[in-house]
Amino acid sequence: MGIDVHQHIWTPGFVEALRRRATPPFLSGWTLHLDGEAPYEVNPRDHDLRHRLGFNRDHGIDLALVSLSSPLGVEHLPPGDAWPLLDAYHEGALSLPPSFRAWASACVSAVDPARTAEALDRGFAGLQLPATALLDAEGLARVAPLLDLLHDRDLPLFVHPGPAGAAEGPAWWPALVPYVQQMHAAWYAFRAFGRPRHPRLRVCFALLAGLAPLHVERLIARGGSARGSVDPDAYLETSSYGHQAIDAITRVVGVEVVVLGSDAPYAEPARTLLGEAIEQQISLTNPTRLLSLEGAVHR
Repeated sequence: MGIDVHQHIWTPGFVEALRRRATPPFLSGWTLHLDGEAPYEVNPRDHDLRHRLGFNRDHGIDLALVSLSSPLGVEHLPPGDAWPLLDAYHEGALSLPPSFRAWASACVSAVDPARTAEALDRGFAGLQLPATALLDAEGLARVAPLLDLLHDRDLPLFVHPGPAGAAEGPAWWPALVPYVQQMHAAWYAFRAFGRPRHPRLRVCFALLAGLAPLHVERLIARGGSARGSVDPDAYLETSSYGHQAIDAITRVVGVEVVVLGSDAPYAEPARTLLGEAIEQQISLTNPTRLLSLEGAVHR
């Protein structure tokens, strides 16, 4: 059984919710408009359910976890704007076939633990928050009530890059600069400020936390401690990285906390080239532990 902890699919209800808006984020037809970014032409096939089921089958993915695309900026909108989109996302995600599960999402401009609890209790695998809400002690303190909800329910947190902001540059710039910087900051902020308050929370960082764990030598050189460098409850998913980065990360934190995430439809599942046993651990054993799944079927 292969488990992909990071995919995106826009259900019809979510698409229509974006089309009903007149200010970013919104869709005009299939043209996506975001603050500070050029209009982006979405490929409808990327969000076609039949196509995506075939994609997962072809890549050996038996269970895919869908998440809201945090770079849209939905979670940072005022509550009156955010929650209609979040509700549409939640309704659509829960309607997907059993080979999909989903991460819940929450408004971070005005944290609402009660409303977030209602969403979590509908059967979501955990909660996704944008890295832009977790960059420092203040941010982690603001969302601490949401992390308490996860602790009480024994559910994990998924940290995903947030809005890239206005920036001029080539098309790859957001993925290579703001997203990586956000994940790097979120990794070290959680280590410094999040883990002491939430000692048993399982947390998964997208895109290998921007390779933040590789900076442990610099951390030590600048007065930090190697203690806690290997956090058995801090997972890293592989989206958009390949053999070299995955190999380097496992040398620092071990293979036990690396999980498969593809970021489909924007990328494909990574191959580690580290051997069949490690491929199995990254795609099945580790995600099963992260998600506390029971009865996972081995291929």
